[in-house]
Amino acid sequence: MRTLLTPTVRLTTAGLIATAVAFGPARMGFGLFLPAFREEFALSTSMAGMIASAGFLAFLAALPASAWIGRRFGERVAVTTGAVAASIGFATVAMAGTSGILALGIALAGTSAGLCWAPFNDAAERVVPSEVRATALSVVSTGTTFGVAAAAGLALAVTEGALDWRGAWVGFALSGLALAAIARVGLPPARKPAPERSPGMAAGDLIRRAAVPLYGAALCFGMTNAIFLSFAADRVVAAGGLPGLPDEVASVVIFLAYGVFGVLGLATGRIEARIGLAPLLCLIFAAAALSLILIAVAPTMWIAVIAASGLHGASIMMVSAVFSFWSVRLFPGRSTFGFTAALLCMAAGSVLGPALAGLLAAAQGPLAMFLAAAAPPLAAALWFGARLKRIQPSPP
Repeated sequence: MRTLLTPTVRLTTAGLIATAVAFGPARMGFGLFLPAFREEFALSTSMAGMIASAGFLAFLAALPASAWIGRRFGERVAVTTGAVAASIGFATVAMAGTSGILALGIALAGTSAGLCWAPFNDAAERVVPSEVRATALSVVSTGTTFGVAAAAGLALAVTEGALDWRGAWVGFALSGLALAAIARVGLPPARKPAPERSPGMAAGDLIRRAAVPLYGAALCFGMTNAIFLSFAADRVVAAGGLPGLPDEVASVVIFLAYGVFGVLGLATGRIEARIGLAPLLCLIFAAAALSLILIAVAPTMWIAVIAASGLHGASIMMVSAVFSFWSVRLFPGRSTFGFTAALLCMAAGSVLGPALAGLLAAAQGPLAMFLAAAAPPLAAALWFGARLKRIQPSPP
């Protein structure tokens, strides 16, 4: 039993559950349950977009807050705060009687994604041996896939009439409370505060030439992922849907495949140790580009839609893990700050991508938009492919 409950196992388990809750129902729950919300609250498309944006802005605001809380009070407090925020947000959604209360609940839940993930980087530096740190952080990042798959399963049950959507969100609220308890056990207690450093020096630490590829990759994948999640289901439905399925189930199929194939993210650390960082990033961005191309050219073929969703799910889980342990290597002792900077770049891409893609789709149509959206990840794949010998994994 003592072997099973090592600090590494406790931390990794807590991290997997944290990302499952914060990036499953808290981050993607609104989109998955949007058909039920539309019916209950008579949401227009513009109103739904504003509510989704509120959740994203809450995530964005929570990122620097997470870094500050972690440094001031410890990683355990940051993650526990995120878990409580998620639970309150989920419960608010479950009890919502108006679209305004719904938006408030979605925003509160959205803060958990910003609060719960980055602190595991600093915690891993403290308690996880360096030789298994990349694997541990890969497991933490891949928790998202389990949360997405579980949320998609509940959304399917709601679509089929087997479950009321409010009951599903009560279940989400209970998962947030469970996460708060697990965080208390899984994360180490706060360490003694480090000597304060000037804000200018902290900024200088983050802005360095070696970090530019990390930030650029995060910005690019933020755009790619947001475009896929925002428009893939609409592309499938507008093209005629999947044979034999109601239109509203298309998004559930996409998210289920996204989550199931995302389990491959668990192997990210081991794959990177074998082939190197640049080759892995080349493969990840190539898979992301292919996922967009498949949705563009074959949106009504089951095999193409599942392959596209699976490729994208695997690539986002793997690249998330890469960003996590890459930050640890670039910013030893301050990896939460470096990882937060990368997540901010990813968040900026998430804002920029759908806005530009929406304009292009309106002007040229969804086929042209998805093909154009595949260009940045394809360029990134070629860039990393040309640098296979320049970015290699650090020795254990």
